[in-house]
Amino acid sequence: MQTTMSVIQEEPQVVSKTAKEAVFEQLMSNSGAYQNDFYLARILSSWVVDEGVLPRNLGLNDDSFKELMDRHFSHHPAAVNVKNKAEFDRGRIPEWEDLVNLMLEFRAGDDWSEQWIAEIVAAACMGFDHLWQDLGLWSRAELSEVLRLNFPELAKRNNKDMKWKKFLYKQLCERDGTYICRAPSCDVCADYKVCFGPEE
Repeated sequence: MQTTMSVIQEEPQVVSKTAKEAVFEQLMSNSGAYQNDFYLARILSSWVVDEGVLPRNLGLNDDSFKELMDRHFSHHPAAVNVKNKAEFDRGRIPEWEDLVNLMLEFRAGDDWSEQWIAEIVAAACMGFDHLWQDLGLWSRAELSEVLRLNFPELAKRNNKDMKWKKFLYKQLCERDGTYICRAPSCDVCADYKVCFGPEE
C-alpha cells in the first residue's frame, strides 16, 4: 500500500529590524567609500537609539559633526539629526585632550576622519561600561578594528589584549612618568581580571 507523506511547509520567519539596525542600513546606503564609514554608522545608529554615552554631536563641535556627516553619509536620514542630546562637558573628562593627542600621535595618516575618531573615542571614555559599549559599537572586536585601522602602532602595543579603556589610560600614565598600578607586572597583579577579563 502506497502512502503519501504530506510535508507541512513552515512560513518563513520574518525578522523585523530594530530601530538601530534600520538606521545603520540607511546610513550605509548613503555612505561614501571611506575607511571609517562602517564603524561610524555603527556608532551613530546606537547613538540615535540612546545606546552608549556619547553626547550631542558624538562629542564633536558643530562644524566637525556636520563635516563628518556630509563626508561619510551624504543624504543621511533625518533621524540622525538628534537634538535632544546633552552638551559635551569636557570638565567631566579633563584628560580628553591628552587622550586625543595620544591617539593622533599614532594616527595612520590614511584619512581625515582619524581626527574625528580620536575625539569620539576620547569622549566615550567618560562612560563606565566597556569602551566599545560606551561608544555604541556592536562588539569589542569592532573597537579593536577601529583602533588598528586608525592608530595601528598604538593598537600594536596592546599585545596582551588589555581592555581598551584601561590600555589607553595606562599609556597616558606611562607617558607622564606616573604609574597608577603598584604591581611590578600585569602577570602578577591580583586585579589581572579587571584589566584583561572578557568584555562581551
